[in-house]
Amino acid sequence: MSRDGKLMDMLTGYAASHQHPFNVFLHMIGIPTIMFGVLIPLTWASVDVAGVTVSLAHVVMLAFFVFYLTLDTLFAISFLVLAFVLTYFAGVVGAKPLAVSGSVAAAAFFGGYAAQFIGHAVERSMPVLVKHPVQANLAAPFFQIVEVFKVFGLRDELFNALQAEIERRRREKPAAMQ
Repeated sequence: MSRDGKLMDMLTGYAASHQHPFNVFLHMIGIPTIMFGVLIPLTWASVDVAGVTVSLAHVVMLAFFVFYLTLDTLFAISFLVLAFVLTYFAGVVGAKPLAVSGSVAAAAFFGGYAAQFIGHAVERSMPVLVKHPVQANLAAPFFQIVEVFKVFGLRDELFNALQAEIERRRREKPAAMQ
């Protein structure tokens, strides 16, 4: 599958259940919040490499970045900026006593997921997480970067093609069920 085909396939699968503006809004808050909640405990595992502290949070964000590079360079670089900010603040919180950092991590993680489930209840769609947990956790941060581009009216041709593909798949789905 080509790079463009891989990007469109991933976005179409995820975007199809994220059409309601309120759901998208809650995801734009919830996904980074969940990431923050996950990154905090990942900062607890770290090593010093040539005087620079490298945590498991850095390694995970770098892995996401490398995967996203296979989809789209501009979106991947934009993700890297978000990842840097979240990882930095996760490190600040992660350095606090365990009772504090653990509580913040849990509140962010569960609060972010609560926001997502509320959004899906409003949209009346099954969260992708329920059907495909690994795919959802890989796609969600990337999709939030894509949504930021959409909000600012950037890459409109991609969003037009994405919406057309979602509509095409919805038309084909009932025919495939008969």
